[in-house]
Amino acid sequence: MTATDRSIELVNAAAQAAADRLAHDIIAYDVSDVLSITDAFLLASAPNDRQVKSIVDEIEERLQKELGAKPVRREGDRDARWILLDYVDIVVHVQHSEERVFYALERLWKDCPEISLPEDAVKTRGKAEEHAGTTAADADADADRFADGELN
Repeated sequence: MTATDRSIELVNAAAQAAADRLAHDIIAYDVSDVLSITDAFLLASAPNDRQVKSIVDEIEERLQKELGAKPVRREGDRDARWILLDYVDIVVHVQHSEERVFYALERLWKDCPEISLPEDAVKTRGKAEEHAGTTAADADADADRFADGELN
């Protein structure tokens, strides 16, 4: 069994919405052969809670407006560290970057076929590492400037 055309349509629209809100490392898996409850998982992440919520809101709004799809369940809003949108045909996971690394959902689903996504979504791969590297480099530079007396 493979993901339905409707599931692929939902995944692509959700991936584009996430990319438009600057999500990191967007990837989708066809889990229809191993799960009977859904066809696909879409994973995305962001470096802070506010952005996680913004990405989820955009996905929800876009799928409602463009495809008439509403989630049957939305979980994780309170902390906005990992928000799940369940559309029955697909499940969207938007995680804070730290949760993404810790839970490593990609490892669980790596044997499932990857679903092709819009180019904007594919371009987000590696952005979390790039962001983490930039942040670490910025922190090191700030520490050096502080030690040199440039920052007080």
